[in-house]
Amino acid sequence: MDTTATTEATLGIATARPRRQRVAQLITDVLSPAVLVAGLLLVVAWHSATSAAQALLLGLVAAAAGSFVPITYILRGVRRGRWTDRHVKVREQRKLPILVCLISTLVGTVLLYAVGAPRELVALIASMVASLVLTWPVTVMLRWKVSVHALVAAGAAGALGVVFGPVAWLAWPIAAVVCWSRVVLRDHTVRQVIVGSIIGAVATCALFPALY
Repeated sequence: MDTTATTEATLGIATARPRRQRVAQLITDVLSPAVLVAGLLLVVAWHSATSAAQALLLGLVAAAAGSFVPITYILRGVRRGRWTDRHVKVREQRKLPILVCLISTLVGTVLLYAVGAPRELVALIASMVASLVLTWPVTVMLRWKVSVHALVAAGAAGALGVVFGPVAWLAWPIAAVVCWSRVVLRDHTVRQVIVGSIIGAVATCALFPALY
């Protein structure tokens, strides 16, 4: 057997694996839950509001509750050494971040309801609360790591489909890519991304439209 060819093939495999992981890491970072939640809430606020000013104000309130406050808490924890990274890969470290996200999103839901925000926006953020209500005890009591990336990606795809119709179903392949990235990076198993996707999809495909 040609030694040179074997060496080149080995190097090719070694190069391909890191490249695959780099792509997966880029997808994980760019399409993180914080980014998708903020973007989704701003889009739905714009779609449901009666004016640009209302859309901006209510969208920022919703995004702050569902994304900005939780990710700020997580990043501060990373800087202080409480969490390994901003995606909080270690299950044992997820108890407080998910709880903070749940409380913050719940407060945002109550606030938006109190100020008379469009029902569509309130229903969406309320469905996010419901998904976290289920995810937190699974993480803490059952000691199982649900993929929040998959949950949010599938939830976002489902919500866009509810709001904009079949044309927004093109978001589902993007959600699938996010799930792929989590498995490639070995941050989650296939079962964990499937369960996360199911929770997110049910929350926005079933509960979200039912609430408004």
